[in-house]
Amino acid sequence: MIANLLDGIVLGLQFGLLAGGLTLVYGLGGVLNLAYGQMAVVSAMVVVLSMEAGLSPIPAVAVGLVAGGLLGLLLDLTLLRPVYRLHGEARVLLSLLLTLGLAFMVDGFLSWRYPTKALTLRIGGGPVELLGVRMVRGGVVASVITILVLGGLLLFFRKTTLGRAVRSVIEDEEGARLVGIDPQRMLRLILILTGVLAALVAVTRSLVTPVAVTAGFELTVSALIVTVVGGLGSVGGAVLAGVILGIISTVAASSIGTVLSLIILLGAAAVTILIRPSGLLGVEE
Repeated sequence: MIANLLDGIVLGLQFGLLAGGLTLVYGLGGVLNLAYGQMAVVSAMVVVLSMEAGLSPIPAVAVGLVAGGLLGLLLDLTLLRPVYRLHGEARVLLSLLLTLGLAFMVDGFLSWRYPTKALTLRIGGGPVELLGVRMVRGGVVASVITILVLGGLLLFFRKTTLGRAVRSVIEDEEGARLVGIDPQRMLRLILILTGVLAALVAVTRSLVTPVAVTAGFELTVSALIVTVVGGLGSVGGAVLAGVILGIISTVAASSIGTVLSLIILLGAAAVTILIRPSGLLGVEE
């Protein structure tokens, strides 16, 4: 049981980091990016191709992270232009439709062009013992990286001027505009940041299990479930929900199998939403 809990925490931290990026974009700009999982997969393929071109893993990962940020910038400068002209539910709906179409296009291209490629990174050395349980070293490293990144995000949003500017736009866009903060620039910054986070999720995930070209929709669905359960716009809620749902998913998968564990995961999400529609740490309207 302890092994399942630890594996669940490893998975949940990755869920939380992935959902954190999704909820930041939604909270800041009312944009629902359903191509988020594909951004992670494209970044993973960039790492794979970089290593095949002769780069060692660390420089290749750096190239993948840059690629993720550039994907976020490209999305901001192209596909989301008409989305920004709308407001409220119309903005959410158009962003959903456009990014879903993009997700299908990217998924189709990757499946056609690189059908058998997958990102797998390995950390040398034997298992690491935690609480009497032998853990795969890659999972431990992935968790440490994720915790450090989440801590860095927390410090960024709480301690830096730029981070506080982003928070002010999330809390009150018109008020932020009145004091000279440009919401559009903040959204562009967050899209670049979340692109890097998507790439980082692909990298840390590959330390535990291969990230194939078909993983995009699985990552997006996982991020959506965690985002809704945690509360739209709440990064802390995304992390908390990610850890909880990661543990539920891992324990259920080891007990009754992967297929039924997804049903239990969706059921747990549904119960949470019924009890608290705004999510675990979302703000009641």
